[in-house]
Amino acid sequence: MSDLVRIQSSRDGAWQRLQLNGAPGNLLSLDLVRALGRALHQLESTAGIKWLTFEGAGAEFSFGAKIQEHEPGQMATVLPETHRVIKQVLAFPAPTAALVNGRCLGGGFELALACDDILATDGATFGLPEIRLAAFPPAAAALLPLRVGASRATRAIVTGQLQSAGYWHDAGLLSMVAPSASLQEAAGAWFDTHLSPHSSVALGHAVAAARLTLRAQAEPALDRAERDYLSGLLKTHDAAEGVQAWIEKRAPNWKNS
Repeated sequence: MSDLVRIQSSRDGAWQRLQLNGAPGNLLSLDLVRALGRALHQLESTAGIKWLTFEGAGAEFSFGAKIQEHEPGQMATVLPETHRVIKQVLAFPAPTAALVNGRCLGGGFELALACDDILATDGATFGLPEIRLAAFPPAAAALLPLRVGASRATRAIVTGQLQSAGYWHDAGLLSMVAPSASLQEAAGAWFDTHLSPHSSVALGHAVAAARLTLRAQAEPALDRAERDYLSGLLKTHDAAEGVQAWIEKRAPNWKNS
């Protein structure tokens, strides 16, 4: 397995942990996305899993996608491959959760949204800053309204505003907020209380049934958002300008076209 994604096993294999390990900030580069897809494929057929969690190495969950890969020539590959991994998470045959510390931004936030639960530290922050690059987050556009309602989701997507763990907990998105030093301990207690006592086979069937409505709505919406991104947004001047301005560390020159 690639060093970009580490698989760790706890509770005699019933709790499998995927750690994003791409410094700086666990950027979801194409290489990391592909490594994550391979790790998920490896675990999909592993018997006895009752919980799959995602976490970031170091002080951050993920800064999101690698902006250099947002150039139009690369996104036709990067975006569909990223969305395939999002769909793998939505279809994983066991309950899933993101354990979020630090910043959870852009594609990292989208990965967390694909999980059944999000557990975060009280200092964690979440945001979808793509609009600052004249872009938008397709997976968040498909998933976030279903999680928290259209109003909050639209505000997050069109403003790019960062919000605290407390804000999203109050919105019903986060299942738990814990002190930074005790997130792993809190996650372990969550597993022991809510999942460990149950049959892994029953959990697999139950979580698949519980996701039916979400997947039926989110996956077609994701496909449509991806098409709009690739065949609409990427053909505009501003989409290319946003990425180039970020790379050159200057203010963008929007032409609103």
